Amino acid sequence: MALKVLILGGTTEASALARKVAGDARLAPLLSLAGRTSSPRPQPIPTRVGGFGGIEGLARFLRSEAIDVVVDATHPYADQMSAHAVAACRETGVPLASLARPEWQRAPADRWQVVADTEAAAHALGREPRRVFLSLGRQELHAFARAPQHHYLARLIERPDQTTLPPDLHLMQARGPFDRSAEERLLREERIDVMVSKNAGGAATYAKIEAARALGLPVVMIARPHKPAGVAMADIEACVAWLHGLAPRGV
Repeated sequence: MALKVLILGGTTEASALARKVAGDARLAPLLSLAGRTSSPRPQPIPTRVGGFGGIEGLARFLRSEAIDVVVDATHPYADQMSAHAVAACRETGVPLASLARPEWQRAPADRWQVVADTEAAAHALGREPRRVFLSLGRQELHAFARAPQHHYLARLIERPDQTTLPPDLHLMQARGPFDRSAEERLLREERIDVMVSKNAGGAATYAKIEAARALGLPVVMIARPHKPAGVAMADIEACVAWLHGLAPRGV
């Protein structure tokens, strides 16, 4: 019988892992998405959408579906989901691997101001009106309503559903990856003074950081939270090799 693998996803790494294990006779993968995006990209393996109902809900799911192993490939800022995965896997005795992309490193020409969270990022923008590029995701936009003096440009996959938003906010719907020349053009055309970003890591959105560096723009960088983890995996290949080591022989 194949190894039943639950992949906690929503990232490019989770999608890459799904493609890698699709059709692998040794593995029976299931990809779980949180449902933040209403029209996620199609995946080559069975997919479920929605939360589990906290630690107990996830533990119950692991037992009811007879999951053999969990791979946490959630976003670097999804610290609550990772904490739930660690606790639920500990409770059920299910092995847990954590696939985390390395964070971006500051280059000599980067003008970063590192802050703890979105509230601190809004404060760091200062009192004088500025043109701000928000590259965060729709769940965090409300934090900037407390700094209404700025003009904000936010690029999102889907429109936000919060009722409290900055009054001078322009929304641009687009899905990455984006290249550096396009990012530079966007920052110039929108006359951006400062960028606010999470340190997401990876290559998919790094072009915006390169563009800010090339244009000499400051970046308010929101630091990563502490993210509980299982067995750390450096890349997709290491994760697949680990899964194969747990899979029954002769499958």
